[in-house]
Amino acid sequence: MTVRALRDDTYLVDTDGATYVVDLDDRSCTCPDHALRGARCKHLRRVAIEVNERLVPPPGKRAGACAVCGARVFVPVGDDGSHLCRIHRPDRGEFVRDRETSKLLLVTRVTDERADERRTESGRPIDEFESNADYGGHEPVVEAVYVAGRRPVDGRLDVAGERRYGFPASRLRRLPDGEAPDYAVVGV
Repeated sequence: MTVRALRDDTYLVDTDGATYVVDLDDRSCTCPDHALRGARCKHLRRVAIEVNERLVPPPGKRAGACAVCGARVFVPVGDDGSHLCRIHRPDRGEFVRDRETSKLLLVTRVTDERADERRTESGRPIDEFESNADYGGHEPVVEAVYVAGRRPVDGRLDVAGERRYGFPASRLRRLPDGEAPDYAVVGV
């Protein structure tokens, strides 16, 4: 069986002898088995498996591409922003390193805004800064706070009120295991 997602949140299931339409939300299929018995047919099960295995997008999502590596990601239908895969999308509160300066930063937000569209306070697009020339303007902006040189107090680092900077996603690299500071961060 071959499963293809359609734009209306249904799925086309091609078999050797026929093609059926499956609607996961309604738990329905156009095959005779489902029509006669009303049971969960093999076509419904196949679509559910392919959605769970991330082979086809779930309802409400469409296939897109990671702006850094091109890997397939599922994004909301109608969302035209730039997106990242699990490997290239840092988590809020995660420590990362600036590839240009090697300075330590803390991620405060990952946006779907592109670096060639997001403007700084001065009105300049993020991708136009010379230090960002080697990174894609099509990449999502990751906001972060510089924490290099800041000292935690009582085992906690407070970043509330600190200036947030925007970077093209691939400019920031994740830290290897064991390299991240072991103090708590507040104010993210």
